[in-house]
Amino acid sequence: MVKKTLVAATAITLSTFALTSCGSSDASSDSASDDGTITMGFAQVGAESGWRTANTKSIQDTAKQEGIELKFTDAQGKQENQIAAIRSYIQQKVDIIAFSPVVETGFDAVLQEAKAAGIPVILTDRAVDVEDTSLYETFLGSDFVLEGEKAGEWLVENAKDADVDGDGTVNVVQLEGTTGAAPAIDRAEGFAEKIAADDSIEVTASQTGDFTRDGGKQVMESFLQSDDSIDVVFAHNDDMGLGAIEAIEAAGLEPGKDIKIITIDAVKDGMQALADGKINFIVECNPLLGPQLMDLAQKVLDGEEVPERVVTEEGTFTQEQAKEVLPDRQY
Repeated sequence: MVKKTLVAATAITLSTFALTSCGSSDASSDSASDDGTITMGFAQVGAESGWRTANTKSIQDTAKQEGIELKFTDAQGKQENQIAAIRSYIQQKVDIIAFSPVVETGFDAVLQEAKAAGIPVILTDRAVDVEDTSLYETFLGSDFVLEGEKAGEWLVENAKDADVDGDGTVNVVQLEGTTGAAPAIDRAEGFAEKIAADDSIEVTASQTGDFTRDGGKQVMESFLQSDDSIDVVFAHNDDMGLGAIEAIEAAGLEPGKDIKIITIDAVKDGMQALADGKINFIVECNPLLGPQLMDLAQKVLDGEEVPERVVTEEGTFTQEQAKEVLPDRQY
């Protein structure tokens, strides 16, 4: 395919029930324009966390920089909204569709529709569980199982210190992400695999907090009311961990000392809590996927081969490491 010339970007936000333009009225016209503009339809999960906010900004900013016309939808955490947005993009004949799936399953039909319309699809951040993997071009995002493994490895290495009451057992409560979402499933799997190496570590309770700060706080409050032997909290993202901190402090306990906390993401608020000693360890999940996404979109539309899986590079942080990087942290 002849390479398309990139021109000025326009962002369009789709509401749950109708299309609402955030730019000029011209931007809502047929997106397959004759001037060679690349038009991408992007269906975001929502705005449930600091990570997601940073992810959205990266995608919107990069699209503008690269001259890609971006039609953007916030699905508000609902799969039906996301599927409706994708169908709208198909009707508008966008050049390419990208989305971060709310959950893993239930996208087969709409992906078949996109394929039938000749519109390539890129998955970002989260994967889907479909029988036919040719329904999407590539999946760009983190290795969630590996993230869970890193969290579990740290706990195994620090089990003695994590045994706060010194009874020879490390009781862990887990704040899970949205039920059915790839990061929730995979992070729990990776964590469980690694802590199995130490018989003293046990997950005594596990419940979804939907990746939100309020959800993490509410679930942690419930855990604290029913169990006074909690040594460790493993939160599937920073926001739930920060909510847990609020609940722990409200209960008169000291987060990071009376109860150890492990989280995933490494957004600024989480990193600040780590630097302050309220979180003990953070596994990074980089939200700044915009540049890689736009590069992959260009390659797909140029007819170039792209890998089926593109993994982002990420690290881990201790308290001292958080203090070092915080001044220059982009998210």
